[in-house]
Amino acid sequence: MTLPRDYRGQTCALARSLETVGERWTLLILRDAFYGVRRFGEFAAHLGVPRSVLTDRLAALVGAGVLERRPEPGTGRREAYGLTPKGVALWPVVRALTAWGEEFHPAAGGPRRVFRHSEDGAPLDPDGRCTECGASVPAADVLVAPGPGLAAPGPGADPVTAALARPHRLLTPLIARAPAGRPTRGPRE
Repeated sequence: MTLPRDYRGQTCALARSLETVGERWTLLILRDAFYGVRRFGEFAAHLGVPRSVLTDRLAALVGAGVLERRPEPGTGRREAYGLTPKGVALWPVVRALTAWGEEFHPAAGGPRRVFRHSEDGAPLDPDGRCTECGASVPAADVLVAPGPGLAAPGPGADPVTAALARPHRLLTPLIARAPAGRPTRGPRE
């Protein structure tokens, strides 16, 4: 029996939310969108997701109003994806799941990524508050930085993996311009 793609008969808000973000790969696509990934090829290379699955998930996120697809300035026909306000509102969910994973399924060597307040450089606690000033930090003011568990990217690393080896403010484009040709397939996050 094929598993249905929806939650028929479920009427709670969680089931309705899972209709949008509950498919495999979707939260990783959203994570990368928060990191600043904008182009189809960059998502594909960084995640290692089959292109047909990525096409389906991106279309669903655009259809749900979580991502928008727009022409990339100065590139002619290339398009880029960006989070809408509805998508940005998912940041606490992505941050909380990441914190949960760090606590209950930690990586050897420590976290691969750490979140810091861009204003003072202090780390965020699991609830998204700055440990220095106590502010609840919105996604646009979060700096994602390499953590102690992140290995240096190798020479064949995809452009996203290479760019994430440096601190970067969430929601800003991670890669300034489109690379020539398709990026190579890189390691999964």
